[in-house]
Amino acid sequence: MTTRRELTAAIKQRYQAADRVGKKMILDEFTQVTGYHRKHAIRVLTTQPTSEPKTRAVRRVYQEAVKEALIVLWEASDRICGKRLKALLPLLVEAMERHGHLQLEEGVRAQLLAMSASTIDRQLHFVRERAYGGHKKRSAATNRVRKMVAVRTFADWEEPLRAGFMEMDLVTHCGPRAEGSFVHSLVLTDVASGWTECVALPVREQALIVEAITGLRPKLPFSLLGLDTDNDSAFMNETLWNYCQEQGLVFTRSRAYHKNDQAWVEQKNRNPSVRS
Repeated sequence: MTTRRELTAAIKQRYQAADRVGKKMILDEFTQVTGYHRKHAIRVLTTQPTSEPKTRAVRRVYQEAVKEALIVLWEASDRICGKRLKALLPLLVEAMERHGHLQLEEGVRAQLLAMSASTIDRQLHFVRERAYGGHKKRSAATNRVRKMVAVRTFADWEEPLRAGFMEMDLVTHCGPRAEGSFVHSLVLTDVASGWTECVALPVREQALIVEAITGLRPKLPFSLLGLDTDNDSAFMNETLWNYCQEQGLVFTRSRAYHKNDQAWVEQKNRNPSVRS
């Protein structure tokens, strides 16, 4: 590349001063030596040289102390996502400093509170991978369970229906924006009778879902025979799969992006008692 630049600099002035016949001869020689396409060679010999692009030095804005404080706050907030942690940081930092769990210098606190949600996620990327065993592994586990769970569409329910087969869904009570902490409702609707039960969950967590189902079963007027869910990772996991296998429950799922497959429970989302 350096040799081509030197050759171009040596020939350019002679090429621009030559007549039509001379330019043709110089261009033939230039393309043969450099291997350039003829049109590209003309552009190289006729255009003015541009200055070398300036490389901007990468400046590390966030200190190690900021990252360490962010990890402590992330763990204290039960490892919530960057968007929710960003909204929670002012209150969380103030509370942890008030109770003596965290002491931050003014500069560290200012940088911490100035972080955007996307920056928080980037700073926590490797910590999350170590904590959860890697994003790809979690996705692989979810896909493995999804392959084991049979698909049941809206047309697959046999007539007459037996009470005990319930569709299950999660409803988030976050309002128009998913910021801060909010409750989730685990909603179960019996396909045959329409009997509906709702259980409040503080977080979306698979062990809590199994615990809620276990506590709910004695209250049902019928025996629980099966669960039909969507493809949410809160349901497509080994915890719920193993529970259904141990309890002898039929575990099925709907098709992705087909809410009509879960029409009985989806229509309950319009019920104020579920949403409020």
